[in-house]
Amino acid sequence: LNAAPVRAPRQHVRFLPAPAGADGKETGLVATMVPVLADHPLVRGPRFRRLKIGAGHRLDVKSSGVFVLGIGHGNKLLTDLYNCHLTKVYTVGGLFGKATDDFSDTGKLVEKTTFDHITREKLERILAVIQGTNHKALLMHSNIDMKTQEAYELAVKGLIRPMGKSPPIITAIRCLQFTLPEFQLEIHCLHETQQYLRKIVHEIGLELKSSAVCTQVRRIRDGVFTLDDALLRTQWDLQSIQNAIWNCQLKVKTELEKTL
Repeated sequence: LNAAPVRAPRQHVRFLPAPAGADGKETGLVATMVPVLADHPLVRGPRFRRLKIGAGHRLDVKSSGVFVLGIGHGNKLLTDLYNCHLTKVYTVGGLFGKATDDFSDTGKLVEKTTFDHITREKLERILAVIQGTNHKALLMHSNIDMKTQEAYELAVKGLIRPMGKSPPIITAIRCLQFTLPEFQLEIHCLHETQQYLRKIVHEIGLELKSSAVCTQVRRIRDGVFTLDDALLRTQWDLQSIQNAIWNCQLKVKTELEKTL
């Protein structure tokens, strides 16, 4: 930011001695526009000495994907978005046949199991049970009377969600790929941590009379932000960040007006 072009220094009027005449005598004062010294970089110093940057829903070191940051006024918008309790979407990879101490494939191996008996149909049956159980929890924590017109209107708009703190809730879960021993899930959830998602993979393995570890956790959506909005490491420069902020302003404003 400090290296970017800046506006020209302000000008103000100063009465300076007029050039000497032919006889060498001064002829008085003349009004002249000169730069304001207070605007000079050597006087003012760097325009930006610190920027307040806030983190949205965090990602741990074993995860990847969409990670939202707020800059300046964006910190308040981060808080407003947090209060909307928006759904986040992950793709989660799993591997049947082993268990580790931290539920990830890089953890300490504690068990090996067989997995030949597992089919996609059995896996999807378990996923349906998980989604049904979590749907009941979602309704319980939303504090809405499901027999009211308000509940109907919120359900139509897809806005039924906990309006306060709640345990992690999975609103939707489905199998994207299944090739034994590997599988991949898409999980829509609220108030989760990435470690919670790894534990879900571990529990799915147990339900299928086997074991499983998590090989990947990738966030593909955080509320209104998707992978299309994300900046790659090669795009971490001022112009790309400014463009991303401008492009996302309308999306954030629309979501806040709709939800809050």
